[in-house]
Amino acid sequence: MAHKLSRTELDEALSGLDGWTFDEKLEAIGRQFRFRNFSEAFGFMTRVALAAEAMGHHPDWSNTYDKVSIALSTREAGGVTKKDVELAERIGKLTA
Repeated sequence: MAHKLSRTELDEALSGLDGWTFDEKLEAIGRQFRFRNFSEAFGFMTRVALAAEAMGHHPDWSNTYDKVSIALSTREAGGVTKKDVELAERIGKLTA
């Protein structure tokens, strides 16, 4: 079972994740991405889906036209784990 990060571990991880924040209510890290149009947003979601599937770890997300909102947490652990941080890092590389 995955280990839920302590608040100190979480704060340290967030310091290296550009634009990601912690949502206490959801017990998740999240970020919103904005693109020029729907096609770019959908293309981004496809790349994220492939990375997530390769990890066996899937985001909670939504898309509205040019915006994609992503929340990451590990249900089994009841919060954010290293897997969530790793997926956030991979997602960041997709936007670089």
